[in-house]
Amino acid sequence: MATINMILQGKGGVGKSLTASFLTQHFLESGKEVCCVDTDPVNATFAGYKNFNVTALDIMNDNDVDPRKFDTLVELMMALPDDSEMVIDNGAATFIPLASYLADNNVLELLADSGHQVNLHSVVTGGQALPDTLNGLRSLINTFDVPIYVWLNNFFGQITRKGKSFEEFKVYQNNTNRLAALVHIPQKKKETFGRDLENLFTARMSFQEAASSTLPIMTRQRLKMFWAEMKQELLTCGL
Repeated sequence: MATINMILQGKGGVGKSLTASFLTQHFLESGKEVCCVDTDPVNATFAGYKNFNVTALDIMNDNDVDPRKFDTLVELMMALPDDSEMVIDNGAATFIPLASYLADNNVLELLADSGHQVNLHSVVTGGQALPDTLNGLRSLINTFDVPIYVWLNNFFGQITRKGKSFEEFKVYQNNTNRLAALVHIPQKKKETFGRDLENLFTARMSFQEAASSTLPIMTRQRLKMFWAEMKQELLTCGL
């Protein structure tokens, strides 16, 4: 059985590719075989990580999913070896048409019947994008009956509403049985950790690459600390 991890969120610029890179690095460091796919036709950020051997696959034709191109993705999924992981980064532009295509064609059921585990990952972020990311999460909950991992990204602001934390939001309390886990991305000082991480992501560099690079020693130390905390969070969430 292989596990297919699909990152789905209708709001752009909230950390989907970041999530994909974290999952990929975690699986690789765990000794897993990982197949990576980037379906974002606008910003192929995930495909920029050269060491991940990401397959860039534009599955769109105008504003809809191209069935022939999507068939290629399904073939990749079906051919996955046992105990391997697939990480698929889907862009904001593909969210609605892809979700509709998956639902209309019972794709997730097909994969489950073939013995594959499908996990959905959705990012919720604070700040102005909070309402949009919550709507994207609700859409997944209402459409698909598979485990959903919610990634909480406080980089753009605290994930709070009227003094309530995410765990107090109705979308969480009404769907605790549907959500596999809450993945908390560690909060660090923007002036130090934040800047180091931003530079790392911009360079499309993995944490392992950073550790053996010529970056300043304290930069490498902060990145090492962050990644150790992030990996522990992923293990705690059963990933």
